[in-house]
Amino acid sequence: MIKKLLFLVTMLIILSALLLNINKTKEKDMNITVNIYYTGENGNARKFVEEMEQSGTATAIRAEKGNLKYEYFYPFNDKETVLLIDSWENQAAIDLHHQTPMMDKITELRNKYDLHMRVERYISSEQGVPNKDKTFIRP
Repeated sequence: MIKKLLFLVTMLIILSALLLNINKTKEKDMNITVNIYYTGENGNARKFVEEMEQSGTATAIRAEKGNLKYEYFYPFNDKETVLLIDSWENQAAIDLHHQTPMMDKITELRNKYDLHMRVERYISSEQGVPNKDKTFIRP
């Protein structure tokens, strides 16, 4: 009886480990989008974007392996905030990006312009936009 119980517990542990590994693999292969809201004073968030673009730092990030999108947007009702939409193929691409000289430049400019950040992170769905939601999208 004890042998059977130990066997069942062992099988449950192995099955749980396999399922966990499958979920990690799926997440690893999904696109990741990070929305970063940079907020400052006296137009500093926009000055930050101008310097990121003029210095070539933003262009270099867009050229990185695994980068899908790196675009800045300005909220209509908040002149002191800039939204960066930053999308990557997977977490490994983000990890590599975090080790590049561009991250040092970004940190330098954030400090220079005294910017504060709010971050949202999204993982893509394998299914994409559901068909019932597509009826509301005008191509």
